[in-house]
Amino acid sequence: MPTSPPTSHGAPASSGATGDGSRGGAGRYAPSPSGELHVGNLRTAVLAWLFARTSGRKFLLRVDDLDRVRPGAAQRQLDDLAAIGIDWDGPVVYQSERLSRYAAAVAQLTAAGRTYECFCTRREIQQAATAPHGPMGAYPGTCRDLSEADRAARRAEGRVGAVRLRADVTEYEFTDLLHGRYRGAVDDLVLRRGDGIPAYNLTVVVDDAAQGVDQVVRGDDLLASTPRQAYLAHLLGLAVPTYAHVPLVLNQEGKRLAKRDGAVSLSDQRALGNTPEDVVAAIADSLGYSARTTAELREVFDPARIPEKPWILEPIGLFRPEGCP
Repeated sequence: MPTSPPTSHGAPASSGATGDGSRGGAGRYAPSPSGELHVGNLRTAVLAWLFARTSGRKFLLRVDDLDRVRPGAAQRQLDDLAAIGIDWDGPVVYQSERLSRYAAAVAQLTAAGRTYECFCTRREIQQAATAPHGPMGAYPGTCRDLSEADRAARRAEGRVGAVRLRADVTEYEFTDLLHGRYRGAVDDLVLRRGDGIPAYNLTVVVDDAAQGVDQVVRGDDLLASTPRQAYLAHLLGLAVPTYAHVPLVLNQEGKRLAKRDGAVSLSDQRALGNTPEDVVAAIADSLGYSARTTAELREVFDPARIPEKPWILEPIGLFRPEGCP
């Protein structure tokens, strides 16, 4: 597994970025700077940090800034993570500075005959009923066996091709710390979009391997996409990390949190007079602990006690008035 040092971009927002890396591995948190982190993001970050710190791993931060980037959002996210007591090891890595790594991975797969050019629009893919070589809902393989003349004709029409993986399996299995053995669908996933931007499923695999990440803790909404990533790592000759997909924070309708759900960000809570310690206390309570700092939570955290169900936020918000049950 590659262990070359990551490209850096500035220094950690937290000056206390120390950790016990005695096991030689690392955990990580990798937000996309499309806006403020909400309490669900913060809770997942806390869990990723706890898993890493309590297992003797380093903890790394990586910013997925290849798409949907809002100016200033990345620094605000780093500031919020530091404010709730999350520290990290080494400089923050920005994916926009690692494009050559992703290009090299695509080139490796192409040289092995594992890629093809796809000219399908999103609408055309949605209109296709099934994939002849894959599971229901998978990419239908429209461009899989195009001749060079066919590809030239589509380019002449002004179409720009994406690069897809030529998968030779329809399912792949991995073991999750919380969900056990999980087998999920694999299709001809996009590796590089038509606009040249590397796709998430590729970048996350390449970066985790390059940074020595052997433990990935993230929301269980990403569980279904993990077989694709594990399979891609296998094709690239990279080690597959240990995964733990943790329950999300949902609103009363059972949907993922959004700004419309109220005061869901750290800045919102500060505006209401609540401190970062109050937010940590609410997160700790949702996990079954009584703690006001991540340091306190680290002392009592037990991965075996992760709740199986999502945390449903009360309509009144994050915090109950003092004295209420």
